[in-house]
Amino acid sequence: MPGPKKPDPSPSPRALPGAELRHRREGKGLSQEELGLPLFVSGSFIGQLESGTRRMQVDQAQKLDEILKADGFFVRNCAALKKSKYPDRFAEAAEAEAVAKTIKEYAPQLIPGLLQPEAYARAVFRAHQPTAVEGVIDDLVAARLERAQLLIDPTTPLVWAVLDEAVLGRQVGGPAVMTEALRHILELARKHRIIVQVLPFHAGAHASLDGGLKLMSFPDAPPLAYVDGIGFGRLHDDPATVARHRLTYDLLQANALSQELSLALIESVAEDYAHEDQRF
Repeated sequence: MPGPKKPDPSPSPRALPGAELRHRREGKGLSQEELGLPLFVSGSFIGQLESGTRRMQVDQAQKLDEILKADGFFVRNCAALKKSKYPDRFAEAAEAEAVAKTIKEYAPQLIPGLLQPEAYARAVFRAHQPTAVEGVIDDLVAARLERAQLLIDPTTPLVWAVLDEAVLGRQVGGPAVMTEALRHILELARKHRIIVQVLPFHAGAHASLDGGLKLMSFPDAPPLAYVDGIGFGRLHDDPATVARHRLTYDLLQANALSQELSLALIESVAEDYAHEDQRF
């Protein structure tokens, strides 16, 4: 019978503790479910820690050091990994997004962060923090643009966005900024890098009136769902909850315009903004 897997080297900040966790768990002959019991978490959560899709908390690290006789390894690494350039409510979702195989997102008010060009992102952050010094806004914009670097890969991850029609009509940053932002989405879609649909106003009431939704799947870990609203965000890994949110997204897709009609509408709105900008 083969022995436990040894950790694989990787540049990912959570890959080493995740691989070490798997190595030590298998060395103790424990299943993911068995290791999860004393931590009061599911076996799926242990799998997500091992794959680097979830962030380890300090109390969990302390318990793992104790159970696996790791001599403080997990606590030390947990402290280093707690530093994040993202807001606390979104940090874990952003880090999971970076290793996702598929990302499906419904955006009710704003262009999704992954698809925002610089000027649009800056206008969003400035509206949220009107009195912040410029350096704070610069850092936030830089972090958002860094997230978007995952779109440089021509195929992975698969990104599918459903935009509420309100996203197109909400004039963030003025006509010129909106023109650039919508044309950026069109360019990504026409290069076959993303799939985008628009949920029109005439679709009426729909399954996600409460806020935004992001679904993420991974090559070697269970899927996650992230839901957000004003001032809050929550990452879900419970299979039944994720399945319910997946149904919500399926319903949104079913009520959205086709890709062809969606791109035509986005292009029409972008042209309207461009003409408006020329008048001023």
